[in-house]
Amino acid sequence: MYYPRKVEQEGNPLSGKRVAKVKIKSDGDVFHELWKSLQLQIPSMTPTTFQSCQTLGGQVGIVGCVILWNYFLDGKDCFAKTQIVDIDSEKKSITYKLLDGDLANQYETLVVNIRVEADGLENLVTWTAEYEKLSPDVPDPDTLMDFYIKATKEIETRLLQN
Repeated sequence: MYYPRKVEQEGNPLSGKRVAKVKIKSDGDVFHELWKSLQLQIPSMTPTTFQSCQTLGGQVGIVGCVILWNYFLDGKDCFAKTQIVDIDSEKKSITYKLLDGDLANQYETLVVNIRVEADGLENLVTWTAEYEKLSPDVPDPDTLMDFYIKATKEIETRLLQN
């Protein structure tokens, strides 16, 4: 189950923040490690969302690493070039910044954080997207949040099978 919500940003009407939370039964440490340093395995675990992933620069699992993602969003094949800008292993948190790609045609900035929290027998995955749209006509990234929720569920299914 997930709980998407919009968080209003003060000041700039083009800026915003979206938060979605997904409860998973799979191991939170494994989920965190997957996004931190095993990104190349994600496409094989998410058949309807991520298609491929490759490292373009830096070292996987280290701040500064640049990754090219190919994914399927809103009925289209898309790509995103991202950079890991923060890793907090204690909080099980990774932050990616969009450098280029299809979403760069809509957003001046897009920063996505993935955090895993222990919640009893389950773990809670929180996706936070902070963004600034290029124009008022650009939609908020609600379908992107749905995409992340779907990818989380696909990864959970795969992890529970192993």
